[in-house]
Amino acid sequence: MYRKFIKRVLDIAISSIALLLISWFLLVITIGLYFANRNGGVFFLQKRPGKDGKLFTLIKFKTMTDESDAQGNLLPDEMRITRIGQVLRSLSIDELPQLINVFRGDMSIVGPRPLLPEYLPLYSTEQARRNNVRPGITGWAQCHGRNAISWKEKFNLDVWYVENYSFIVDCKVIILSVKKVLFRDGISHEGQATMEKFNGNN
Repeated sequence: MYRKFIKRVLDIAISSIALLLISWFLLVITIGLYFANRNGGVFFLQKRPGKDGKLFTLIKFKTMTDESDAQGNLLPDEMRITRIGQVLRSLSIDELPQLINVFRGDMSIVGPRPLLPEYLPLYSTEQARRNNVRPGITGWAQCHGRNAISWKEKFNLDVWYVENYSFIVDCKVIILSVKKVLFRDGISHEGQATMEKFNGNN
């Protein structure tokens, strides 16, 4: 019952109530980012695979500028992230616009994080099972290391969630995620501003 009906009902209820309550806060962040990003836009929009690999447009606050080198290549993440962007990312505030994705049905509050479409052909059969459920704003892997763990560990945790998720598990994920945010734990991978790219299993 929870997997087929209640989880989606809770997603709609939580996302709609949250968006109403924090709309003023989102407006303040939007204004701040408009100036911090040097007119480079406020929202980060990117195609990501959802349930069954179906693509949707992910919505996040934009925490980096579009600065590039002489060849037109974007500078490394750590050079483009703004001060306000660092704060938003460390507190996971940049994820809040994804509540719109949850309300629309693209995502869930809890589920494996939506990754890049280019990773889809690189997954093993087992890893691809992470796409059997809606992706989430936070997930089992997020509250067990976020970006500080390896891709192999992350995928193992994602698959565990797909096999075992329930109301109790989702509540535990939310509680642990809040704890991770408060202690700013696992925000980045060693030597990276965020997480290194996944290049396959070889």
